[in-house]
Amino acid sequence: MNLKGSLPALILETLARGSSHGYEIASVIKLKSEGVLDFKEGTLYPALHTLERDGMVQSHTELENGRTRRYYQLTDKGTKHLEKSKLEWQKMSSAISGVLGGTV
Repeated sequence: MNLKGSLPALILETLARGSSHGYEIASVIKLKSEGVLDFKEGTLYPALHTLERDGMVQSHTELENGRTRRYYQLTDKGTKHLEKSKLEWQKMSSAISGVLGGTV
């Protein structure tokens, strides 16, 4: 199944809980999906960069355990986009459920 289009919404939802760095974002998504969604750096970071370019998230660096980490946080624009994405997902998942498992 192609979940690439849903990755931005998953990232935004994770960041709605607070500022986070890429590895932590990927770990939360993997944990909450019980290991089903396991996005690697080659997928996650381009999505984060696109979200930042589009004004959905902003980033800053912090020194953590002697390492510089880039932390991302949700912007107002990102919050609005997340709400829109959630509504679209609910509508789409309901429609798919109706076709795959519904009765007519």
